[in-house]
Amino acid sequence: MHYIDYTLIILYLGILLVIGFKKRLSKNSSASELIVGGRMLTLPAFVASLVSTWYGGILGVGEYSYSYGLSNWLAFGLPYYLAAFFFALFLAKKARESEVLTIPDRLAQVYDKKTAVAGSVIIYLMTVPAAYILMLGTLANFLFGWDLWVGIVVGSLFSLVYVFVGGFSSVVRTDLLQFGLMFVGFIVLLIVLYTTYGGLSFLQANLPETHFTWHGGNSKAYIAVWYVIALATLIEPTFYQRCYAAKSSKVARKGIFISIACWAFFDFLTTTCGMYARAILPNLENAVGSYPALAMQVLPVGLMGLFALAMLATVMSTVDSNAFVAASTFSRDIVMRIFHIDEKETVTYTRIGLIVTMFLAIVPLFFFESVIEIWKFFGSVGTPALLVPVFFSMVGSKRMPGKIAFLSILSSGGLSLVWYLTKYTDDGKFWLGVEPIFSGLILSILFFLIFAKKEEAVSVAHN
Repeated sequence: MHYIDYTLIILYLGILLVIGFKKRLSKNSSASELIVGGRMLTLPAFVASLVSTWYGGILGVGEYSYSYGLSNWLAFGLPYYLAAFFFALFLAKKARESEVLTIPDRLAQVYDKKTAVAGSVIIYLMTVPAAYILMLGTLANFLFGWDLWVGIVVGSLFSLVYVFVGGFSSVVRTDLLQFGLMFVGFIVLLIVLYTTYGGLSFLQANLPETHFTWHGGNSKAYIAVWYVIALATLIEPTFYQRCYAAKSSKVARKGIFISIACWAFFDFLTTTCGMYARAILPNLENAVGSYPALAMQVLPVGLMGLFALAMLATVMSTVDSNAFVAASTFSRDIVMRIFHIDEKETVTYTRIGLIVTMFLAIVPLFFFESVIEIWKFFGSVGTPALLVPVFFSMVGSKRMPGKIAFLSILSSGGLSLVWYLTKYTDDGKFWLGVEPIFSGLILSILFFLIFAKKEEAVSVAHN
């Protein structure tokens, strides 16, 4: 890294703070202003915010592309496009028209307060950005030589200080900048790689054959797990938050369709760059660092700094958004719902929640070293707990009674968690050789099939 590269990064951080601080919340700002920006999100802002927010795992993508090649696009990306498409078709319009602020608000409408609180706890744990602050620390280590913990602290502070001040509106404004940077950085890297080393013939000559298969050498069962985990998109809080914040249901639905195209193109860029990394640097000790290592190998001064910004922007856009969703869930949906605190205190308690969230985000880092493993753990436990209750709170006329929905969330999530822990027994395998996500999901579906009843209408009054 040259001082010119460092200068670009400093300029980026400065501009980020200026944009983030442009509009400040007051203590008396409404919950709607804080959480969904007053429901004024336009189509360009919707797309930029959703695309950059949902693609924060750039080092995890690099790890997967380096290890398994084209499978990153076809087996690690495609399931999420399908799930997002399904969300746009069946949930986007209904989410916007529900006029609520959060997923737990909807659970309270359809089921009851206990179900909303149980759902809130799961959502909170799923949105605490542990995997992404790990990536920030890792990036800082690669780019600046900092210790991991220094990178985590500094990166988190820069990602969250403007959220503390401006709430959701600050998240969206900074996402517009980060959206542009993430695409420009990877396009530049791919152009340099192609002009320097050549195209498909170079990759075919220097990569394992499995890198050009849809499965990448993995078993069908392994791939199937990711297709099921991708269903977490249907309960993804950042999706719902953007839909709640959109100016109209039309903006929400169209915005997701456009976002899918953006993700597919970005996956083409990241997958191809990951395959070049394996071809050029076949003996990396840690595949998580494949993108930074590749960039340092091939990019000149200035362009290296631009690519560093692309990686930082991709991760930081997800850290700020997920941390904000977690903080607002902590305040409005857990603390304030349990203790009946006045909604006027939403801003204060969300700021407290932001601080609590960043401390809690460090905890999983003591247990997981892989970004992909963090995703898999939380997806395997949270998805079966919430998928059925949340989806059918929006779709269809059949509803579980409140007590049953509450029991379904606790039982399905609890079963998947216990099942996951069986991996740490003597043989190191899941019980019966079955992935934990399937056990909890089957139980949740059984709850719905046995207890759901048809209702003529769903009350829109908060419980």
